Amino acid sequence: MAQLIFLTILVGGAWLLYRRFVADAEKLAAKSRAEEKERENQAIGTLIQDPETGEYRPRREDDV
Repeated sequence: MAQLIFLTILVGGAWLLYRRFVADAEKLAAKSRAEEKERENQAIGTLIQDPETGEYRPRREDDV
């Protein structure tokens, strides 16, 4: 019974690590696509609109 519990915990941990890896890979791929699009357009940066003020500003790394 102890081996079954250990195996379940091991498989669950591996699954969580796999999901984290996939999420990070998707985030990195999206960032790479955005940077490639900026290079194609010869843009210096991407502007986003501030919903509160309506002003445009360059997108920061922590913006989603």
